Amino acid sequence: MITFDALGLDERLIQATNALGFVNPTPIQEKAIPVLLSGTKDLVGLAQTGTGKTAAFGLPLLHLVNEQAKHPQALVVCPTRELCMQIVNEVEAFKKFIPGMFVAAVYGGAPIGQQIRELRRGVQVVVATPGRLIDLIERKAIDLEQIKYVILDEADEMLNMGFQDDIEFILQNTPKRESTWLFSATMPPEIRRVSKRYMKDPVEVTVGKVNSANKNIDHQYYLTSAQHRYEALKRLIDFNPGIYGIIFTRTKADAQDIAEKLTREGYDIDALHGDLTQQQRDKVMGDFREKTLQLLIATDVAARGIDVQGITHVINYELPDDVEVYTHRSGRTGRAGKTGVCMSIVHVRELGKMRQIQTIVQAPFHKLEIPTGKDVCRKQFYHFMDKLLSLEVNHGDYEAYVPMLEEKFADMSKEEILKRVAAMEFDRFLKYYENAEDLNVREQRRERGERLMVGRVGERNGERKQPYTDTRGRKFGAGSGDYTKLFVNLGTKDGFYKASFLQFILDMSELQKDVLGRIDMKEMNSWIEIDKRVAQQMIRAIDGRNYKGRRIRMNEADSRR
Repeated sequence: MITFDALGLDERLIQATNALGFVNPTPIQEKAIPVLLSGTKDLVGLAQTGTGKTAAFGLPLLHLVNEQAKHPQALVVCPTRELCMQIVNEVEAFKKFIPGMFVAAVYGGAPIGQQIRELRRGVQVVVATPGRLIDLIERKAIDLEQIKYVILDEADEMLNMGFQDDIEFILQNTPKRESTWLFSATMPPEIRRVSKRYMKDPVEVTVGKVNSANKNIDHQYYLTSAQHRYEALKRLIDFNPGIYGIIFTRTKADAQDIAEKLTREGYDIDALHGDLTQQQRDKVMGDFREKTLQLLIATDVAARGIDVQGITHVINYELPDDVEVYTHRSGRTGRAGKTGVCMSIVHVRELGKMRQIQTIVQAPFHKLEIPTGKDVCRKQFYHFMDKLLSLEVNHGDYEAYVPMLEEKFADMSKEEILKRVAAMEFDRFLKYYENAEDLNVREQRRERGERLMVGRVGERNGERKQPYTDTRGRKFGAGSGDYTKLFVNLGTKDGFYKASFLQFILDMSELQKDVLGRIDMKEMNSWIEIDKRVAQQMIRAIDGRNYKGRRIRMNEADSRR
């Protein structure tokens, strides 16, 4: 097995990797480092999150940069503050034995004056988020004239977040760069376009298959009806008592609502979404890293760049629209050689999407039954017993109370004491799950092999024919009078996919997701089914606003001229 010593790195960097306990490079490091050290100008590195990409570009960068020259020579651009800080921390560890090398972190949500002062002290490597970097460029507070190396980390994430114009602006402002290194977990067409435009004959280094999932992750999905999604989530959490995980929702309204519900029911959980201040976000992430929180619920945008070790489970409360998003979600677990579980709660209408994800991700997906109430109680009971047996008893002041305990329980058998301990621990579960309903929707097959979905009330295919009525009694579909259809001149060409478009219109209108029906997105336009009572509120909030310099038009579909 190859070691870092064999890759041709500076001895001081080998000293640092040894001090960190790194002996053997990961596959992406083994492939990328020799290529970059050999003088390759442009490189595209494709590998899943958690595979060691930071060292794959960080070590050769420190090898190539001149520590004697006190000006920025290398620029690393990444999507979020969290990832920015993580990269800086890792690079700081790698440069431990190169005293003349300095690294600066540049990101939003922190005082810009302090960052400007740090840049003026003379740094060789700048790690930045796009927005703050552009702010510094426009203030002429950073000199990019002598930048030789530009690294785009998690490039697909940056494009998903709408940073394509920012990335192009940054590349245009580093005209003297000698090398561009692009690292990504997936390879959407937008990445190809950026590489063709700004890179010359890039070497492509791939670990695993593009868009494929980490082999250490067990992919599971559970089929239920839409109205039982929340109950299914609770049951999966309860069935996995040692869970340390992230739950993904499409909208920040869902993230906040579910977090509040679960908190009221006694779960250690908090939400991460776009409405939080940087201080609130830092507190939530600090609590999660310290495991004060067992669960974090987040939107895709808010969770970008998060790197937390030891995540055991990822739960998709709803499936994302894009396969790339599923890959990024699931990649939060199963890192650094550990195993993980990615669970998806799937409604019947999402089965087609589930199969599409499975085909493109190229990993086995297991359809499992949502546990029964008895299953949950049994699992919790076994977990409690294991915890009790493995508890380390440290002798302390409480030993003074042992004689009193022996006297108090002298007339009680060991069996009775155990029953009472179990009752104290499990009363809540036993009562809650005593008459728990079956949340599963099952697939049955007709004679011709066609799939028929049967739910609790025997509905075919898990849904009614149009018009349909949702769980709140609202009617949607042909011939219904409870909804209206809105037209808007935004579509996939504007960089939206369904999840991001849904979040955009809800954020703009300050409405909740439950007022919406179906959304039909085309390249240039979209149509939105919405409760008639709030249709005008959405139109007033969005019609006439600007998006990327273009005026948004929204009106009732029937009134469009």
